[in-house]
Amino acid sequence: MKAPTAIELLEDLIADLEAKLDLAPGEDPAIAGGGDGPKKSKKQEGKKQKKKKEGKTNNKKAPAAADPNLPDICKLEFKVGCITKVWVHPDADKLYCEEIDCGEEGGPRHIASGLRMHYSEEEMLGKRVLVVANLKAKNLVGFKSHGMVLCAAQSKDDGSEKVEFIEPPEGAPLGEVVTFEGLPPPAPFSGSQVEKKKIFQACVPDLKTDDECVGTWNGHKFMTSAGPCKGRTVKGGAMR
Repeated sequence: MKAPTAIELLEDLIADLEAKLDLAPGEDPAIAGGGDGPKKSKKQEGKKQKKKKEGKTNNKKAPAAADPNLPDICKLEFKVGCITKVWVHPDADKLYCEEIDCGEEGGPRHIASGLRMHYSEEEMLGKRVLVVANLKAKNLVGFKSHGMVLCAAQSKDDGSEKVEFIEPPEGAPLGEVVTFEGLPPPAPFSGSQVEKKKIFQACVPDLKTDDECVGTWNGHKFMTSAGPCKGRTVKGGAMR
């Protein structure tokens, strides 16, 4: 396993501090605490006003902090993707390595999935999938995985499992972020925050398909501009 980079270590430290202070990602501690901060002298205020006048043409705004009161599912980011390349992990019996096009400027994501018992390489290639896109990257048996694909599972009579992808509709463009019927728009947390606050784990118990195989969280359907995301056959199955 590779050692974490300096940026990853810094992200961890920031996320850990935000978690300890119970702050949303990017939230100003002074604003969160409700305090006015130290009082400024007239001279400092004058300089501030002067800077405001000089910078009137600069309309850039700081990014809004994520709302910590959002439902947990809205703190995750599910993107429409397509598997463009797949191969067997050379050192893991259950893993595939995939390249998944999520319509991102950086190119396809590398993702590892434990699906070799459920899909052949031919069946995997070209599949449209949902990618959980704001999970912290992890090394899986030496392969760095930048997210995970969302599937539904159902137990069979023989004790084995049937596992299938939750698929976006054909008309949904690659990279589209899934919304949830009846809930506010997603405001994804950083990967470090998702890990520190165990947001994905908190969502798992309420992730399941409905009687029409549509993916839901606590009854709220996974939606795209082209309609709901659904499995092929699994009804009432756990999603993970």
